[in-house]
This record gives sequence, C-alpha cells and structure tokens, in this order.
Amino acid sequence: MNKPASPLDLAGIAPAFADPTRESQAVFRRIMDAVARPGTVQELTFAPDPPQGLHRATAAVALTLFDFETPVWLDPALRDGGVEAWLRFHCGCPLTNDPRAAAFAIVTDMAAAPVLAAFNEGDAKYPDRSTTAILQIPALDGGQAAVLAGPGIKGQAQLAPRGLPEGFWAQVQANRARFQFGVDLLLAAGDQLAALPRSTRVTIQGD
Repeated sequence: MNKPASPLDLAGIAPAFADPTRESQAVFRRIMDAVARPGTVQELTFAPDPPQGLHRATAAVALTLFDFETPVWLDPALRDGGVEAWLRFHCGCPLTNDPRAAAFAIVTDMAAAPVLAAFNEGDAKYPDRSTTAILQIPALDGGQAAVLAGPGIKGQAQLAPRGLPEGFWAQVQANRARFQFGVDLLLAAGDQLAALPRSTRVTIQGD
C-alpha cells in the first residue's frame, strides 16, 4: 500500500543538483559503470550535500533514478522527517510501506532491515521490475571479504563492505540462486558507490 502524502513543509529542505541535467547524467554514468563492473567503486564527490540521514552517494542515486513512477520503500528511521520531505519535493516519488511494491528501497539500519527476499524479485513476465535496494553502510572496505564473479567481471573481483549484518552474504547467495529473479543491490558509503547485481556470484573467503 502506498503511503498517503501529507502536506509538505518546505522549510529547511536541502537543495538538489545545481545543474540537474548535467549532474544527473554524470551520476547515471557512474551508476551504470558500477552495475556493469560489479565490485568497482565509483566516486560521487561532486554530488550535492544530502539531507541528514542520507549519505551523499545515496542521495545522488535517489535524485537520478527516483521519479513519480517509482514507488520507494524507506527505512523506518527515515520516514516522517527531513529525508522523506526531501525525496517527495525533489523526486516526486510515491512512498510505500510494502517492500514487495517497491521499485527502490533505501535501507540505513542494516540490522533491522527486511531480508532481501522480502522485496520484489520480479516475475516471469517482468523480471526487470524487481526492487533495487540501496544499502547505506559505513564503508566499502574493512569488512568481511567477498570474492565476486560473473557478468562484467574479468576473472574475479573482491569487495569487503563494512557494516553488513551477520548472514547478509548468505542472503546474497540465495538471491543469486533465484536468477533471473532477485533484487539488485547498490552499496552506498559516504561519497562512494558499488553495485551487486543479481547476476553476481559471491564466495566468502574461507568458505
């Protein structure tokens, strides 16, 4: 169910792109490069300052990909506050409380997040209409190392995101096992962005 929109309080809403066309195109290229080459890290230092609660990379992705046709599931910590108002004002996106109805999701509290399988995995007719989940974490290094393989990766790549909950990589592996269905993941940390498409195979070092 989509959440009914309440009147917007425009006071204090942070600005978005100064040059929307040029800057959104630049962010879009970096998102596409991250998706095409899983495990690579893209820098989004040029993006505008985000509202409190979002990292710069998360906000830049939202400004670029969200619109009035993309239902968004927000982490409960972000609802009914500045982030929600900022998204509604700049993106016009409808908000939903149902993970399975979401085209995009923003997750900031990884410990309390729904499991990946709770989001829309697509269906036989429209496998591309699954949820893209933006997971906001402390850093893209310093965590448990995962070896990545699959489309867009020459040989192998490695990524060690920090701040992921126990059992997260098992969820990613289960997500991959359902391919062509499954959710796609964007990992946002500060100014940085990486992608884990559903087609990426993950092996945890030491397994």
